Amino acid sequence: MRISKEPAERKQEIIDTAMRLFYEKGYEKTSISDIAKEMNVAQGLFYRYFPSKEILFDTAVDQYAQIQADQMKEILKKPGLTLLETVEQMPTFLEAEQDNGYMKKVFHGPGSREIHMKLSMSICEKMQPVVQKLLEEANGRGETHIRDTRAAASFCVYGQLGILLDQEIPREERVRRIKDFLTDVLKNL
Repeated sequence: MRISKEPAERKQEIIDTAMRLFYEKGYEKTSISDIAKEMNVAQGLFYRYFPSKEILFDTAVDQYAQIQADQMKEILKKPGLTLLETVEQMPTFLEAEQDNGYMKKVFHGPGSREIHMKLSMSICEKMQPVVQKLLEEANGRGETHIRDTRAAASFCVYGQLGILLDQEIPREERVRRIKDFLTDVLKNL
């Protein structure tokens, strides 16, 4: 008997199955037919949702990046915080990482530096406009006088990557350095 699922549920099932196989076999060694076979469905079903393995992977990256970005945005919901208080309380990329099964294993596993960079860039892309809005609001309250909030937001978001990706610095130290730097910058504006 054929099992019919809602499109969103089926699409997520394909992503979840693919991520597990990418983890177990590697991205390069996993084919579309492997994913379809594992799901016990026709290969055409895969193409109904994703035109290629690359688009499937990009969708998984975007999905996981959104989860990470949403966690970092949580602090922005707290009313009445100054920009400095927000920076002190805001989680960094490292702190926002959650165990999402195979997604985390694929993006953060051994030999995943290139994949992790793609994820990091996607998170930055999602966070840049959020930080820009935060800076604009701080300007409006008179806390800051930043002329180019877009450039400042890009610097704050993308500039963290050099420290975050430095595996020679312990994880907690990376987080502390980022927060200390941003705090120092805000105090000296």
